[in-house]
Amino acid sequence: MPTLQGAAKPELFYDYYGFPRESYQITYPAPGSPELAGRIVDLLSKKNMPSRIDAERGYDHGLFIPLKLMYPEADIPSLQISLVQGLDPAAHVALGRALGGLMSENILVIGSGFSFHNIRAFSWEGAKKPDSQNGAFQEWLIDVCTGPRAQCGQRLIDWEKAPSARYCHPREEHLLPLHACIGMAEKPAKLVFDNYILGKRAVAFLWG
Repeated sequence: MPTLQGAAKPELFYDYYGFPRESYQITYPAPGSPELAGRIVDLLSKKNMPSRIDAERGYDHGLFIPLKLMYPEADIPSLQISLVQGLDPAAHVALGRALGGLMSENILVIGSGFSFHNIRAFSWEGAKKPDSQNGAFQEWLIDVCTGPRAQCGQRLIDWEKAPSARYCHPREEHLLPLHACIGMAEKPAKLVFDNYILGKRAVAFLWG
């Protein structure tokens, strides 16, 4: 079941290793949102999706890295929703559909992941070497997310059939936030980022 962050003042959880010392000194004192966490648990319950609140866990890098860049003042109440244990893609599309009611509210939902996450293939010098496998999967994602809404959910559920899927995602935890976003979406996405990160092409999408 998904777990929601329920702390009023979450600390930071540095859930990475082997990075420069400075990366463990990052601060992001944004307030939590226990009230919203409770509302979401109720919303999911009405959709027959059990969930729970963890009032102790802090913000991990999936929240504090992007939000520190986007909203450095750290003055927006925030919370995280976990992935579903087992990493079933269909469960994450279903999670997004259950959260669809939030789309009419003044709430920003960020599917904080990465369209390419093969650690061994990254270039830490940032060299943009030709990589047809990387490119083929990014093109597939663009086709899925910007294509007809009726088809994109099932195509993402079957993501392992995509070109070079397991090369780009040996483990899928960085892809599955996209499944939840697809579940919430009411129309095709807009491609808003298509560039290189650590030498690999990556893409990002916006649903308005």
